[in-house]
Amino acid sequence: MSLARASASATTSSSAPPSPTERLFVALDTQDLERAGQLVSALRGTVGGFKIGKELFTAQGPDGVRAAIGGEPLFLDLKFHDIPTTVAGALRSALHLRPRIVNVHASGGPAMLKAAVEAVREAAEDLECERPWLVAVTVLTSLDDADLVAVGQDAPAGRQVLRLARLAQDCGLDGVVCSPREIAPLREACGPGFRLVVPGIRPSWSDSGDQKRVTTPRDAVEAGADVLVVGRPITSADDPAAAARRIAEELA
Repeated sequence: MSLARASASATTSSSAPPSPTERLFVALDTQDLERAGQLVSALRGTVGGFKIGKELFTAQGPDGVRAAIGGEPLFLDLKFHDIPTTVAGALRSALHLRPRIVNVHASGGPAMLKAAVEAVREAAEDLECERPWLVAVTVLTSLDDADLVAVGQDAPAGRQVLRLARLAQDCGLDGVVCSPREIAPLREACGPGFRLVVPGIRPSWSDSGDQKRVTTPRDAVEAGADVLVVGRPITSADDPAAAARRIAEELA
């Protein structure tokens, strides 16, 4: 079963695990619409989908997202975090792009998270489209314990991730975005049906860049990750499709 089909029933039924290719979403972290479209064309068929975040969305808007993606599975990574009414309205608008995955910040609190769940459910019904996974951002992978202390959070990153993940699960979300280091404890705490979307993935043959909590693709999947988000190791490669195939082969 493909990730696209599995996403609609992620929390209601069991399904065969996605293939190595289907697990892999590529981060299109660029403002350049032409470059994004080139990457999608080059990688079509070799990855499970594409992540578009604030950089491209802010530069090009929803029409730019449609032009870049061209019908491929989309992880719309806008990390909504605002009052409940605003987040609910933003998610209703976002579903017009037919994303497979959307996200919010778990630190927005229970009322915001519950409003997000209801908005996604209602919008999917109104648009007669598959309901995307709604996942929560816990602690950004660029942050370590020292960074959390600097912003007034004394708990270690792993403890804060677990607290926020349990909150998201209690509020009805499908899963969380987490760093590789939190996969195993989250899988143990939240069970097999809770979806784990994992950035901070760096093959052994690539640089870690600005990510502080990283691991290899194979280690992440073996720990229990559902979806891997990979950016520069693929998008900066001389041959992006070859880099994507190399990661899929390592997973296989």
